[in-house]
Amino acid sequence: MIKDNTDTQSLIDKLLQAIQDYKSDNNTIHPYDISELLLELREDDQNSYLKILKKIPHELFADVLSEMPDYIQEEITELLSTRKIADIASRMDTDDAADFIQTVSEDNDETAQKILDNFEDDDKQIISQLISYDEDEAGSYMQTELFGANISEKIGNAISRLKRLKQSDELDNIWHCHITDDDGHFIGSVGLEELIIFEHNLKFEDIPSDKLKDFKVNHKTDIKDVVEMVTNYNLTSIPVVDDNNILIGRITSDDIYDIIEESATEQIYNMAGVDDEAEQEEDLFEIGKTRATWLGINLLTAIAASVVIGFFDQTIQSIVALAVLMPIVASMGGNAGTQTLTVTVRQMALGDIDNEDAKKTIYKEIVLSLANGMIFAIVIGIISYIWFDMPMLGVVIALSMVINLLCAGFFGSVIPLLLEKFNIDPAIGSTVILTTITDVVGFFSFLGLATLILL
Repeated sequence: MIKDNTDTQSLIDKLLQAIQDYKSDNNTIHPYDISELLLELREDDQNSYLKILKKIPHELFADVLSEMPDYIQEEITELLSTRKIADIASRMDTDDAADFIQTVSEDNDETAQKILDNFEDDDKQIISQLISYDEDEAGSYMQTELFGANISEKIGNAISRLKRLKQSDELDNIWHCHITDDDGHFIGSVGLEELIIFEHNLKFEDIPSDKLKDFKVNHKTDIKDVVEMVTNYNLTSIPVVDDNNILIGRITSDDIYDIIEESATEQIYNMAGVDDEAEQEEDLFEIGKTRATWLGINLLTAIAASVVIGFFDQTIQSIVALAVLMPIVASMGGNAGTQTLTVTVRQMALGDIDNEDAKKTIYKEIVLSLANGMIFAIVIGIISYIWFDMPMLGVVIALSMVINLLCAGFFGSVIPLLLEKFNIDPAIGSTVILTTITDVVGFFSFLGLATLILL
C-alpha cells in the first residue's frame, strides 16, 4: 500500500507546530498525543521521523519518551547519541528515568550504564537506588520529587516555595504537602485544597491532627498492596518511607493506573496462554515461538483427553449417538470452569480473596456449579431423549453433565488458589490444567456411564 504523502506531511506539520508551541510556552498538545503522532510518522517515513526526533527540545522529549512503548525507548538509544539520551533522561521524573534505563538495560546493559554514567552524581545515586528495587516492591515505582515541609515551617513560606518550584517546572502533579520532623521522619500529609484555607502565618504544627492523613507505605511493600490501598481509599498519591520512617518519595495515581492496566493485560494474555511481554516484540519469530510453546502444551492435554476416548472405542462404535453428544459434555464443563476460574483469578488479583476466604469461595462455586449442572442436565437429558429416542441415553448425559459441571466449579476455584499457595501466577497455568481436567472428567464420566448403563 502506497502511503499518502499528504497524510505524512500533515503529521510532520502537527509535530513541528507542537514543538513551536512548546518553545513559545503555548502548549496545545499533550506529550502522549505527540508520542502517538511520532509512532504514526515512524511507520510512514523513517527519515522524517528521525529529523523530528532531533528537533524536539529535551525537556519536552523527556515527557514524550516516558509515554512511548518499551521497544521504541530501546530503539531511540540507537538513533540518538548517548550524551543526548542521558540529558533527556535526566529531565524525566525519577521514576520514569529509572524505568527508562531499566528498559534499555534489558536489551543493552552497556548502553544503559553509559546513559547512567552521564547523569550528575546526585541523580545517578537516586536512579541507581530506584533500579535496585525488585519490580514488585513499592520503591521501584516511586519518584523522589515531592512537595514536603518541616513541621515547624510556616505555611505561607511553604506555599511560596511551591509556587517557585512550579514556575521552574521542578514539580508536577502535586496534590499534597508531606510533613516531616527535623530528622526527616514522616508525620503526615495535608491536601493542598485544605492547606490554602489555613492562615499563612501559622506553622504546620498548628494544623489540627484530624486534617493530617497518615497513609504511607514502606519502600519494600508489595506493589499489589499499594494498589489496593490507593484504590480502596481513593488516594491521588501515597508517600513512601524507608525502614526508619524517613520520607524518601511518593507513588502517584498515574503510576497506579499503569500498574492496574499492566496487571489486567497480563492476566488476559496469560489466561489465553500468551506471553504479554513477547506480544510487545516486533519480531514475529519471538511472538510465534512463545505462542507455539503454549499450543504445544495444549496439544499434549488434547492427546490426554483423546486417550480417555480411546478406552471406550467399542462403546462409541456400538452407540454412534455418543460421538454426537460427547462435545456437548466437554464444552459445557470447559465453559463452566472458565467462568469460575476467571472470577476467582480476578478476585484474587483485586485482593478480595485471601486464605480465610478460600473455603467460602470453593463452597460458593460448588453450589453454583451444582445448581447449573442440575438445570442443564434436565435440559440436555430431555433433548437427547427426543433426539435419539433413547430414554437411558438422556439419563447418562444428564448424570455426566452434573458430574462435569460440579468438577469444573470445584477445580476452577481450587486450582488458582493452590497455584498461588506455591507462588505460581494463577493466571498462567490455570486454564491449561482446568481444560485438561474438565475434558478428561467429561469424557470419562459420559462414556463410562454409557458403558455401564447402555451396554
